[in-house]
Amino acid sequence: MQSELWQQLIETHPSDVFHTPQWLSVLEKTYGFSLRAKILWKDEKIPVAGMPFIKIEDMFSPRIVSIPFSDFCDPIVKDSGQWDVLIESLLKEKLPISVRCLHTRIPLQDERFEQVNRANWHGLELNNDLDTIFKNFHSASRRAIRKAERNGTTVRQAENETDLRAFFEMHLQIRKYKYKMVAQSYQFLLHIWRNFVETGQGVLLLAERENKIIGGVFYLRWQNKLYYKFNASSLSAQDLRPNDLLMWEGIKYAKTNNCTFLDLGLSDWGQDGLVRYKQKYATNEKTIYFLKHIPNETIDCSDKQMRGLLPKLTALFTDESVPDEITEKAGDLLYRYFT
Repeated sequence: MQSELWQQLIETHPSDVFHTPQWLSVLEKTYGFSLRAKILWKDEKIPVAGMPFIKIEDMFSPRIVSIPFSDFCDPIVKDSGQWDVLIESLLKEKLPISVRCLHTRIPLQDERFEQVNRANWHGLELNNDLDTIFKNFHSASRRAIRKAERNGTTVRQAENETDLRAFFEMHLQIRKYKYKMVAQSYQFLLHIWRNFVETGQGVLLLAERENKIIGGVFYLRWQNKLYYKFNASSLSAQDLRPNDLLMWEGIKYAKTNNCTFLDLGLSDWGQDGLVRYKQKYATNEKTIYFLKHIPNETIDCSDKQMRGLLPKLTALFTDESVPDEITEKAGDLLYRYFT
């Protein structure tokens, strides 16, 4: 989505990396989505509110999503009046509408939407110096970072697409063997690499030991925030604590790039291990609300049947007997439908 009004809006109002043209372009290039936005402006076309969205038409019933495959994407609104104007024309399409909100509670007050899910969110203030930040970590985190350093683990910035591919393979394996889920396609990560890392708006940090990559984290930058977006580590290297060292090095990267806040992202409700890990670092904790408008029209029965197939196909393609390259291809084909 290319729009001078949208760019002006997100630069002059509170916004997040999921509002940026760079992120929206990743979705367009990976999945062929057509990104659009509702924008309100005052005299001389000065934007004051807005909401990006995608109208998805595939083998399921048509639907509107703001925005898929993003931790959250709050509508940029100051009051319920702005929200009502933005959402009214979308409601007229009589399609299901999905929105994820973290920072604004205005859509939660709209009786036309219901809460269908929620997730945990954590963040870390970075205004203090590095020594103070380190001292404020949970003692278990400090021990884990020191353990990783003692055992010879080091962290470097990924340099090329070969490094990216190594990270993706770890990502694929941890999704498959630990969580029994397919992974986003390699093309998705490749477009993130090109839109953020190659433009200097992000970094892929890799943890290594004895010249072997054992972990990695994708960090994305927008304004004064750094976003912890994707993490992966070797299943055989968990006790070496690469993830804690990668977090610490990410914080150093944030301070070097004048970031004052680290967004630790979404953790699924009930994903207690990940929540406890982030709580050891976080200074802020909130809830991401998943909201949905469901029009009165009955959803087609075949849509429900097709939706029921997705978890069964996921279980089939993440079985340990299935070669990883087949699991990867399954993710390429199926992931776009998890919206």
